[in-house]
Amino acid sequence: MDPSARDSPLLAQPFPAFNLTTLEDPSRVVDESLFKGKVTLVNVWGEWCPTCKHEMPQLLDLAARGVRLVGINYKDTQAKGLEFLDEFGNPFEVNIFDPEGNLGFELGVYGAPESYLVDTEGTIRYKHTGYITSEDVERVIQEVEKWKR
Repeated sequence: MDPSARDSPLLAQPFPAFNLTTLEDPSRVVDESLFKGKVTLVNVWGEWCPTCKHEMPQLLDLAARGVRLVGINYKDTQAKGLEFLDEFGNPFEVNIFDPEGNLGFELGVYGAPESYLVDTEGTIRYKHTGYITSEDVERVIQEVEKWKR
């Protein structure tokens, strides 16, 4: 009965197609090819999300330990997203800017934060709903290692 415990219907499916700019550079357009070749933890976050602020130390830890992170700045403004990163740190290699929430909709996001592990072929292999706690870090690293090929 816990909605955060349900599996994503996107597990074992390709990451949804998209064509969006990055938060840091509105002239840079990225798409799902961003996920080919490297295992990536994709984290959906927003400046408006208090839990995202508490999650940042764990994401910074994951990045420092060699996990490739890509952020999706979800239903935010560019200015607020950049302020958030300035204040709390930026563990992300790239931040996809999703101000309308269309990519989030395709992923089935129903709240932030949510994280998806994408394998080297661009397939979603794991979903973590909610805040990644310090206790979750080792499990996430185990999932990353499992999908590296």
